[in-house]
Amino acid sequence: MSPDRATLKRAVERGEREGGSVEFKERLTKDLHATEGRFESLAAQLRHRVLSGDGEATYVVGVTDDGGIAGIPREDFSESMDVLSLLAEEAGAHIEEVQTWGIGDAVDAGAGETAPDNGADTDGIVGVATIREGTAIEDDEHIVVGTAGHVDHGKSTLVGSLVTGQADDGEGGTRSFLDVQPHEVERGLSADLSYGVYGFDADGPVRMDNPHRKGDRAGVVQQADRLVSFVDTVGHEPWLRTTIRGLVGQKLDYGLLTIAADDGPTDTTREHLGILLATDLPTMVAITKADLVDQERLAEVEREVERLLREVEKTPLRVERHGVESAIEEVSETVVPVVTTSAVTGRGLEVLDEMFARLPKTAGSGVDEQFRMYVDRTYNVTGVGAVASGTIKAGEVAAGDELLLGPMQDGSFREVEARSIEMHYHRVDQASAGRIVGIALKGVREEDIERGMTLLPREADPEPVQEFEAEVMVLNHPTRIGPGYEPVVHIETVSEAAALYPENDQLLPGDTGQARAQFKFRSYLIEEGQRFVFREGQSKGVGTVTEVNPGG
Repeated sequence: MSPDRATLKRAVERGEREGGSVEFKERLTKDLHATEGRFESLAAQLRHRVLSGDGEATYVVGVTDDGGIAGIPREDFSESMDVLSLLAEEAGAHIEEVQTWGIGDAVDAGAGETAPDNGADTDGIVGVATIREGTAIEDDEHIVVGTAGHVDHGKSTLVGSLVTGQADDGEGGTRSFLDVQPHEVERGLSADLSYGVYGFDADGPVRMDNPHRKGDRAGVVQQADRLVSFVDTVGHEPWLRTTIRGLVGQKLDYGLLTIAADDGPTDTTREHLGILLATDLPTMVAITKADLVDQERLAEVEREVERLLREVEKTPLRVERHGVESAIEEVSETVVPVVTTSAVTGRGLEVLDEMFARLPKTAGSGVDEQFRMYVDRTYNVTGVGAVASGTIKAGEVAAGDELLLGPMQDGSFREVEARSIEMHYHRVDQASAGRIVGIALKGVREEDIERGMTLLPREADPEPVQEFEAEVMVLNHPTRIGPGYEPVVHIETVSEAAALYPENDQLLPGDTGQARAQFKFRSYLIEEGQRFVFREGQSKGVGTVTEVNPGG
């Protein structure tokens, strides 16, 4: 029996009882259970269940009062979770995790007999919601760090050791905590963005025992007073566009570039450093794998890193020499702290802990602005429906908010509703700028949501843009950029072919000038001031949007 089926079986077997922490509900509806009087009574009941379970309660939805497996349609289950979230908020608690099963799976698990003549949809589902004491977390103490570095330079391993506090086995074992696809684990290469989180409270770091357990991640979010989220990008050259997406499309506070002591800076290292610095992101360098080399080789690589930074007109700051205090005060677009580390011996990890515990947020809160989130990934979750994930760029969003999603292929925006919000598997009632979240959406199918689309408040009046003016700088190109040059433009989470038309008909490597850009296939929501990276083969450059042409 799989562990998730066992969860349902245990909950049903424990059953409802006076003074217990388990509650059975066939379904919860806004019309019936969220009304005045009934709502307060149900919230008090939920509070009693949470207190009876020493801060944790289990709600089984889709079963009768005696534990019979009734099952309810997916739409009804989603509404039940919406109501349950409201009840939890009223009771000073939150939904931490929801697991669902089809009726057949539930009965096969021995969780109970199907209730007779219940009239439920044969495709109905049953769910177990874990409710924990404590309300939604505050958003003001949270930094987001984007990692970069050549393949096999220990980037994901370093992050894995930071978020768990576990030493690596020398084979990249802690890296597996961040890889999300089976083929990535098998090959030891990351092929998409992955995410890690740890935090700090009054006693020091708050880490995960096992990041593969959703509850561990959610527990960190709930317990920590300050959070550090990592957007772990891709080191392998064929997936450079994914790395660019991770560094440009997220609301990052800092960049962390890894360089292996046994290998030193590579062409990919220089490429990733160029992207980090071109986007004006305050960056740190971690020299990794210090345990694999002798002191002479380590000193040689440290000198290479310092030369590399000075070549791009940045000032290296050796943290071991100048101290953490100086690194925190000086890190900027021009000063780059350098830390020597080993995920195997733990060297330098305490230094990074101290820096991440104290570094100020740099991306700007954006809380007072209108809500805006660019979609980075999409999912279809049983019992919940379509989920769009990404980093909130500005403003705040709450469960139940009415939103716009788009632009669609025809340039229109679709009306949707934010059913629920999760952050690192921790269900929250609201979230603000800088948070990496998944938002369950009502009113749209998952297959209709695309990366690069934007979520906005219903009252917004967005105008899709296919053409815009920009100031661009050419970093690399074998000859010159002429009218109609077609690179891929990476702006927020948008990755789209666009034609560039330089103001003076050409731009040479190293040149900065004005250009008109036109997306080749469709429009997006683009705004003045947004930074972007463009790339085609070995050619690349950066730019800033200076003027948009809605409808153009």
